Amino acid sequence: MLTTSRGISLILAVAISALTVAFLMLMDDATPTLLIVAGGISFSVSYILINVTLEFLIFKEIGHIYTVLGKIQKKDLTGIADGSNRTSISPLRKINKTINSYALAKNKEIETLQKNAEFRREFIADISHELKTPIFAAQGYVHTLLDGAVDDKEVRYKFLKRAAKSLNALDKLVHDLLTLSQMESGVNKFHFESFDLRELLQELIEELEHKAEKRDILIRFFYDKDKTFKTIADKDKIFRVCQNLISNAIKYNNDGGEVEIRLKSHKNQITVEVKDNGKGIPPEDLKRIFERFYRVEKSRSREKGGTGLGLAIVKHILEGHKSKISVSSTVGKGSIFSFELPLDQVLPEKPKKTQ
Repeated sequence: MLTTSRGISLILAVAISALTVAFLMLMDDATPTLLIVAGGISFSVSYILINVTLEFLIFKEIGHIYTVLGKIQKKDLTGIADGSNRTSISPLRKINKTINSYALAKNKEIETLQKNAEFRREFIADISHELKTPIFAAQGYVHTLLDGAVDDKEVRYKFLKRAAKSLNALDKLVHDLLTLSQMESGVNKFHFESFDLRELLQELIEELEHKAEKRDILIRFFYDKDKTFKTIADKDKIFRVCQNLISNAIKYNNDGGEVEIRLKSHKNQITVEVKDNGKGIPPEDLKRIFERFYRVEKSRSREKGGTGLGLAIVKHILEGHKSKISVSSTVGKGSIFSFELPLDQVLPEKPKKTQ
């Protein structure tokens, strides 16, 4: 009984009522009726006030604390509310809030650790597979040559050429991994400068035209000749971003397809848009295409020489420019990748005053 708010309230109310009656009995004009009424009123008021105080300001908060501690012990942090917006005059509410905040922080920390552990497992599995493919291919060709095929000039040249191709793929993969690692760690610094984005894209189109012609793919470049497209960014890294996007638009397009590159300037921004009319990307893959080693069609991507790191590098480069890559795609119709950069608005020089 003494462990509940009602029991404690009853004992304290009786004590207060008894003290009130004893005090009134010291008065000469105190009548029995007055003593009974005063005792009853003091008992009722004391019981109600003490019970409300204990129930809502102490016992209820202690109950919340025990509930949270029990969930923490069971490692079940579901249903724990922050409660930072709730107001109360209870002295235990602050303790309750602190415990809730601690539990939520630990829950987030545990979730982050679990995600990181899962990411590391997937990454190790992916990198092992990616490295194994070119290494095993090169090993196979070299061992075949060592087993006697080296004496045949035609076979020797063909196998060495294939081994060199596998090693080149391995070198590209390692280089992309180092680039991505340096960007994430902040080692790879950005060097911002003013340059013409239109000229950069024209240079890149000339570089990739031969690759597009092999599959009869037409590259179209649209821009307003009356506008300027100067921006302030890291030229080499933006070149790599555009190179990756246009190269992918060619690589994953249909034979005889088209790649459209649009350059637009509006207000203080320049928008670069790369569109293809290939197979498109399914909705369930759109959210994951910027992850390391993620491929929509794994076997098809490997055949075309992709490392699965290009779009991840693109994402990190644009994040370093306070921008982001956007993508929209329709299966069977193609995909559109776009990003924005700030427009370098060079103010015209003021004419000198003539005296």
